[in-house]
Amino acid sequence: MRLSFASARPTGAHALALLVTGGGAGKVKVAGLAAEDAELVAAAVAGARFDGEAGTVAEFFARVDGTPCRVLLVGVGAGAPVDHERAGAALTARLLKSGAEKLVIDLSGTDSTAEAAAALGAGAVLRGWHYDIHRTRQQPKSKATLAEVVLVGAPDGSDAAWARADAVAQGVGFTRELVTEPANIIYPESFVERCLPLKELGVEITVLDEPAMCKLGMGALLGVAQGSARPPRLLVLRWDGTGGGQDAPLALVGKGVTFDTGGISIKPAAGMEDMKWDMGGAGAVVGTIKALALRKAKAHVVGVCGLVENMPGGNAQRPGDVVTSMSGQTIEVINTDAEGRLVLSDALAWVQKVHKPRTIVDLATLTGAMIIALGHEHGGLFANDDSLADQLLAAGKASGDPLWRFPLGDAYNKLLDSQIADMKNVGPRYAGSITAAQFLQRFVNDGVRWAHLDIAGMVWADKPGAVWDKGATGFGVRLLDRFVADNFEK
Repeated sequence: MRLSFASARPTGAHALALLVTGGGAGKVKVAGLAAEDAELVAAAVAGARFDGEAGTVAEFFARVDGTPCRVLLVGVGAGAPVDHERAGAALTARLLKSGAEKLVIDLSGTDSTAEAAAALGAGAVLRGWHYDIHRTRQQPKSKATLAEVVLVGAPDGSDAAWARADAVAQGVGFTRELVTEPANIIYPESFVERCLPLKELGVEITVLDEPAMCKLGMGALLGVAQGSARPPRLLVLRWDGTGGGQDAPLALVGKGVTFDTGGISIKPAAGMEDMKWDMGGAGAVVGTIKALALRKAKAHVVGVCGLVENMPGGNAQRPGDVVTSMSGQTIEVINTDAEGRLVLSDALAWVQKVHKPRTIVDLATLTGAMIIALGHEHGGLFANDDSLADQLLAAGKASGDPLWRFPLGDAYNKLLDSQIADMKNVGPRYAGSITAAQFLQRFVNDGVRWAHLDIAGMVWADKPGAVWDKGATGFGVRLLDRFVADNFEK
């Protein structure tokens, strides 16, 4: 979807949208509206019980500047940027497959800020994202998709604000693309290939192959991968927008299981196709790096993605196997479907050894228990540092990618003790998300601030949300971008 700015309404066919703050529906004036239509417009607004609540839409047809036009009033609530984002998304959702190909949003006479105008555009673009590259049949003209949004009368500074918002939207789109693609197209090697163009944005990319990981002793990650014909990869993306001003980078670590059958502890067949999005944590990491690079963020960030495919092959690891992680700690693999924590354990060890970050945030579609606890409304947050947790909670609230904090503690940690190894990879049935986080904490060095985001319920949606359609949401990119902007940029 293209977005542009204009000083006046363009000519030609288009739908017209006007913003309404909460409770202000009765004061709306449509410039160019035929006088004889004004009474009908007022009746249409009243009949729809439209009051300007954020994200609500009232739609009617009227003659504007002498031409029949589809007119939409969209609520922006109190007028905050987050409400503008919801408004832009609501307009796109209403018009996406309505036959309208161009939407003009007139901000003239409003008190919208540049940030609010950019948020309006971001909402429209994010909600309009779709991925139909594998479709071979063209949609008929009558079902044309909304392709262009024009903001008229935006305040000064909107272009610069949009450039930043557009960078984040592109990062979200990249994440959604990776998560949407099926596992025969996105696997460890091809995931890496999709990321290589980021070099053109100034991102430094390093890739560790299987022999390199063997040499480093990454027995936990390699144990997951050994049942698949697809070789694993450790993908490292480094963005330094500080010119060397920050020695220790922020580390973002993502689980990248490109398909998860469960291994020998195989999952039920029904719904297994969804496991193509088990690399959603890694997808969020690379989408964030793209966003930071596009907007030239003045921060030093390293993204690490452990990329594997978990298959029940003849060489697959068995329940009861003991593997040695890069940290030297041994793990009794009780359940091969608890594989993401094995992948992350070696990725965490590697980034601490090589880049020595003082803060680490990992993201993973780690546990079904998280979906039981939070549904599809929040990502789970675990942290060993209260200030870090507060920063992430604030970024989640501000960005629209919300988090909810869970506890950690010795009582949960003891549930992972093994009789024959340093730990088991699963605890008992209860507190499954917490014991998974406790497992990961065992691989975090003393003095390192660390947070684990379990986003199992957030990377894929079975129904449309505020700024996404059914399918991949891109959850985590807006959160991490805001987290970096608020706490790590100079």
